[in-house]
Amino acid sequence: MATRSTTLVPTGTWVVDPAHSSVEFAVKHMGIATVRGKFTEFEGTLDVGQDLAGSKAYGNVKVASITTNEEQRDEHLRSPDFFDAEQYPEITFESTRIEPIDEDSSRVFGNLTMHGITNEVKLEVVFQGADTDPWGNERVGLEVVGVLKRSDFDMKFNQALGSGNMLVGDKVNVSLDISAVKQA
Repeated sequence: MATRSTTLVPTGTWVVDPAHSSVEFAVKHMGIATVRGKFTEFEGTLDVGQDLAGSKAYGNVKVASITTNEEQRDEHLRSPDFFDAEQYPEITFESTRIEPIDEDSSRVFGNLTMHGITNEVKLEVVFQGADTDPWGNERVGLEVVGVLKRSDFDMKFNQALGSGNMLVGDKVNVSLDISAVKQA
């Protein structure tokens, strides 16, 4: 465990810029291929204090914005078999604690609510840097990765295959590339 207690992101309130950010996932299909997808509508805020204990991250995703570049699959993912977008239109996240890993990365723990169920998740965050854009906005870049289990959120739709593999993997790799702008 690293002993750093300071934040990597400068203090202040930072809002995720969706035009320069992404929320993506990958899951095994039939145990032999990886299907990748993303959500196109999302928002997030980082409230960064003087230290890690005084910092929080919030985010939400519009479930109906899911895309895997295959409309029939996307409609199935929005259905009650998976996300049930009509009944649970948003996925939300709120951090509960942040721990340092090393000089440019941290581990963020938080409550993820998806499909009507809230579970604590752990995400690894790598600070990509900070700079001022050509319009004078202060920006930070963060790379966020984690692994979720569909079954932890009562998403159990599946089908056993003759090979012993399952149609849809339980483990889902999550990847966020974040560009956030400091608020005045």
